[in-house]
Amino acid sequence: MQFKDYYETLGVEPGAGEAEIKGAYRRLARKYHPDVSKEPGAEEQFKAVNEAYEALRDPQKRAAYDQLRARGYRPGDDVQPPPGGFAEGYGGVDFDEIFAGGGAGGGFSDFFENLFGRGRAGGGFGGAAPQPRGDTRAKLAVSLESVYNGSPARIGIGNRTLDVRIPKGIRPGQVIRLAGQGNAGRDLLLEIEYAANPQFEVDGRNIIHVLAVAPWEAALGATVSVPTLGGPVELKVPPRSESGRKLRLRGRGLPGTPAGDQIVELEILAPLPETPAQQAAYEAMRDAFGDDWRRA
Repeated sequence: MQFKDYYETLGVEPGAGEAEIKGAYRRLARKYHPDVSKEPGAEEQFKAVNEAYEALRDPQKRAAYDQLRARGYRPGDDVQPPPGGFAEGYGGVDFDEIFAGGGAGGGFSDFFENLFGRGRAGGGFGGAAPQPRGDTRAKLAVSLESVYNGSPARIGIGNRTLDVRIPKGIRPGQVIRLAGQGNAGRDLLLEIEYAANPQFEVDGRNIIHVLAVAPWEAALGATVSVPTLGGPVELKVPPRSESGRKLRLRGRGLPGTPAGDQIVELEILAPLPETPAQQAAYEAMRDAFGDDWRRA
């Protein structure tokens, strides 16, 4: 099993704060998203970025990973567990808590699954068989789309695959009980957490989406397509809009009573000129606005 440097994948330093890690993830996820990216190997890069963010955004997972990384591993190095396995070697992190997700995009590497997913409870590093001790507890990372639609999620527990119905609008921290699906025929309790999503953030039941608009769309107004959990919708950008302006799509957030809204935050991005006509258009803008546009 080869070591992965998640900090290197996101392009941040090991001491980076939560906001910096989130910002790097959002930037790279937009860059490599398979639906829009023309970068070579975009799909694999997108998966790598999602995996790195899943490892570093959770304090418990990050602490365990940091302790492993401190042993001096470099990308591609063969990883050997410490004496007694991961569960005993890393500061008391409880690897009996199965990570039963799949996260944003799923398809995590063997390195991720062995470090966070199987532990002692699933027969990974450490090798000890689980001891009967009541209900089996696990965390289930579900996509925001599954929460919005109430669609089923497929998870792996040990050597088994289960299909779990996700109730619409379920909240982080709520628990789904699967009778008889845990260790030794006990119940399996799945604690819900939301998987990272490159397009959306969650604020209560509201969904936040940062929408890139061109300078002329912000200045003149435009109708643009905006992704939502229920599919794309048309949004009118008012004239004379500035970066940071927030527009509301009512009822487009997570289900509930009442349903949440989607908040669209505008971010003005200037595309680089790639043709003589585009270069001329920028030169015309420069001449029209002059040097005083900052003060305006």
